[in-house]
Amino acid sequence: NEVQSMLEKFGADISKVMQAKKKRLECLTKNYMKGSQHKLEQLWTNYHGQRKKMTQQYHQQVSSALQQWEVEAQRAEEQEEKLNNLFRQQLKILQQARVVQNQKLKAVRELYEQFLKNMEDMEKNHEMFLQGTQQELRKEMATLQKKILMDT
Repeated sequence: NEVQSMLEKFGADISKVMQAKKKRLECLTKNYMKGSQHKLEQLWTNYHGQRKKMTQQYHQQVSSALQQWEVEAQRAEEQEEKLNNLFRQQLKILQQARVVQNQKLKAVRELYEQFLKNMEDMEKNHEMFLQGTQQELRKEMATLQKKILMDT
């Protein structure tokens, strides 16, 4: 009876130790997942904010350039109508307006190309950051696995 009682106590102690280790493992895993989720949320918020800011800036710049271009186009048409009697002068003014319009259009194209380049660069940077974060997460997981194995 004493041996059986001792074995039951020993079994109960092992069961308690296993339950404590299980709770500790659950706590570590839960904390790790919260940290990982927080990092990913911060990354997503940062990425979304940068993309939104860049899009807004591009929209403002393009809108301004297009408005200026439209104003110049309207001026050119008005001058065409007013200067029908003075063909030579009207031709010179029209040519000047077209040069300005081409410059504005070229500026819009350059803004667009710059926007695309910036977006690609930002995507590359975020991709590299994500890869780095994934590597960190893998290292943390490996460390966590080692701790778990050491605890068991």
